[in-house]
Amino acid sequence: MLDALLQAARPLLAPAFTAWGVPVTVLELVAVALSLAMVAANLRVHPVGWPLAIAASLLYALLFADAKLYGEAGLQFVFVAVSLWGWWQWLRGSAADGSALRVRRLPRARRWQALAATAAGWVALGLLLDHATDSPVPWFDALPTAASITGQVLLARKYTENWPTWLAVNVVSVALFAYKALWLTAGLYALFAVLSVLGWRAWRRLEHANAEGTRVGHARA
Repeated sequence: MLDALLQAARPLLAPAFTAWGVPVTVLELVAVALSLAMVAANLRVHPVGWPLAIAASLLYALLFADAKLYGEAGLQFVFVAVSLWGWWQWLRGSAADGSALRVRRLPRARRWQALAATAAGWVALGLLLDHATDSPVPWFDALPTAASITGQVLLARKYTENWPTWLAVNVVSVALFAYKALWLTAGLYALFAVLSVLGWRAWRRLEHANAEGTRVGHARA
């Protein structure tokens, strides 16, 4: 079935131009444009980022499968599911006290839980890719895959810690995509790393403003 999908997508996988001696596909160009628009929306805490994420993920699933990065390809379908959930969270979700979701900090104990879950996911996925696929870099592929799931969940619940998580994912991904000669995507993830720092700073300001607003509201009550 995968071969049939890749064959059907061949027009999109046709080279649009060559960069550093490597062809850049039409599909990669469109996926990059959608991804940049998604990050811009996330920086502004705008829910339109979620449908953009879904569209970009479906395109990247095809691109990564064609490059034999099966962990990254499979991750895109997880992203689609989590993006649907995140979209609903941003529109209808609520915090533990029943209030609307706002940008906030992850409690310290849950940071350790997120780190442990990411490490466990890396080991499990690395073993799976190593034994069940012909991926040439199963552990290298598995690390950003597992951490990306953590980042997506944190983003969906508007925790500021999603940004340092994405920063780590993006730095590792630059090396991974450069190894696979996906130069445009490697450049995109380098830009994502910079945007992750900007997003982290922007959300920290929102986090402090929201915390201050909560304190003022409690004082008035």
